Amino acid sequence: MPVSVLTNKGQTTIPKDIRKLLGLKPNDKILYLIEGEKVVLRPLKGNFLDLKGSINVKKKPIDFKRLREETKKKVAKKIIKGMK
Repeated sequence: MPVSVLTNKGQTTIPKDIRKLLGLKPNDKILYLIEGEKVVLRPLKGNFLDLKGSINVKKKPIDFKRLREETKKKVAKKIIKGMK
C-alpha cells in the first residue's frame, strides 16, 4: 500500500505508482473530493475553455472571485458525473 509523509508545510509527494495510475504529470492539477471521512484524489484534466458558456455572467463589472468559485463548482460537478 503506497504511503507518503506530510511535511511541516503541509506538503507531500504522491507516490510514483499512484501518479502513474492517475496519469499525473508535473504541473497537473488534482481535485480533492471529500466523501465523509475519506478524500478521493481525481486528476483535473481539461481546459478552462471547455467550460465556455456554462456560467451565465450578466452584470458588469465581473466579480472574478465569484466567477472562479462558480467555475470550480462546475468542474467538480462535471468530474463527479463522470465517476458515476
